[in-house]
Amino acid sequence: MIIVMKPEATANDLEAVKNKIKNEGLDYHLSQGSSRTIVGVIGDKKKIAMLQMNSFSGVEKTVSITEKYKLVSREFKKEDSVVDVDGVKIGGGHFAVMAGPCSVESREQLLEAARAVKECGVQFLRGGAFKPRTSPYDFQGLGVEGLKMMRSVADETGLKVVTEIVNINDIDTICQYADMLQIGARNMQNFQLLKEVGLTRKPVLLKRGLSATISEWLNAAEYIASGGNYNIVFCERGIRTYETFTRNTLDLSAVAAVKELSHLPIIVDPSHGTGRWQMVQPMARAAVAAGADGLMIEVHPHPEVALSDGDQSLKPANFKIVMDEVKQIMKIMGKTL
Repeated sequence: MIIVMKPEATANDLEAVKNKIKNEGLDYHLSQGSSRTIVGVIGDKKKIAMLQMNSFSGVEKTVSITEKYKLVSREFKKEDSVVDVDGVKIGGGHFAVMAGPCSVESREQLLEAARAVKECGVQFLRGGAFKPRTSPYDFQGLGVEGLKMMRSVADETGLKVVTEIVNINDIDTICQYADMLQIGARNMQNFQLLKEVGLTRKPVLLKRGLSATISEWLNAAEYIASGGNYNIVFCERGIRTYETFTRNTLDLSAVAAVKELSHLPIIVDPSHGTGRWQMVQPMARAAVAAGADGLMIEVHPHPEVALSDGDQSLKPANFKIVMDEVKQIMKIMGKTL
């Protein structure tokens, strides 16, 4: 249920509503817009069904939310949310680009990539220090040493760090080095990890699962939001279908769907979405035109010798071409870096 307060509702009116909710053994989250405050009620469905709030002074109306996800829904908050990552904004017309190698391999490799993407206007350095790989024999990342490299290179080049968290026990460590935590496709429904990340206030990039529906994806975000962390950005990175030409099938309709169903920003990863560097350029253009709030692109100075995902990584020169085109489409869409 959401409770819509009147524009003229006083602080005492709101306090009375909050106290009633608490007294009934329920919890709430506030969304304060430019003209109205909305109170999202969460908890036992039976108790919520019995909650009578329309008679309270200051309450304009109550609305039942039919979807299981409440806090991330467009019904709970009509305005687009803007996620602030240490001064870099995503959503609400603010476009973000996250670029860099799939895996952190060395400081030299990372620094070369970081300098190249920074020159193109990128705000985030992406890279994996902990890599969940399908095969146990594939490169698994440099761990904490990789995190230290990312932080050092990002500070040197003026970029923010976004990196994947794989193990729930690594949250405190990664939070020391990262500006944004990435939940990868394989962990989208790792509910214990989502809950713990929800207890932090660190911005979260939530990638769509390999075979996840839109509803499952939004409910995964709800786990994070229900812990009190609303700093969530969705990332469409392709889903598994019967097609074999591409690594995944990039579902750009998900951008429009999430925009309709949720107030949270969404970016697109055309690198994982296609698995082919030749397709990153057209899919990046299409993602911006579809209304995405940002892009995540793999860039490697020497993809032919990359330890992971070389086939889908752009060389710096090709990335610059992509960014030049993307910036033109951004203007048409009313977005700015």
